Amino acid sequence: MANLNTKYVTEEQYLYAQILEKGMYAGLVILLLTFVIYATGLIEPYIPLNKIADYWEMSSTKYLHDAGIPDGWGWVAYLNYSDFLNFIGIALLAAVTLISYAAIIPTLIKNNDKVYAILAALEVFILAAAASGLIRVGH
Repeated sequence: MANLNTKYVTEEQYLYAQILEKGMYAGLVILLLTFVIYATGLIEPYIPLNKIADYWEMSSTKYLHDAGIPDGWGWVAYLNYSDFLNFIGIALLAAVTLISYAAIIPTLIKNNDKVYAILAALEVFILAAAASGLIRVGH
């Protein structure tokens, strides 16, 4: 491990930070690329640019209904439209924490940090359940 000073940073902290950093940069690059695709018109958007203003003042529920867009992970079926491509970067940025926690569990187990390993596993389970839609709060 390059530049790891164990007096200040543990192995799992370093691994978590590395994954978080790489995931954050990957998400930002994807967001930039998908915005360029959208802005240049390389791929047609689902909502035509001249109709976007019609949806600005709507609640998200009304927007989804009026535009005929499913909620939850339904956006995946619309990735052939440029205005949905940016969701890839957003989903990656949202998943980076889950991926980082999952990656440190083997190190925590190896170091016999049972409590932290259990907490990290619970964090992964809760984040995955929430992202999948199994856990819903509010609407």
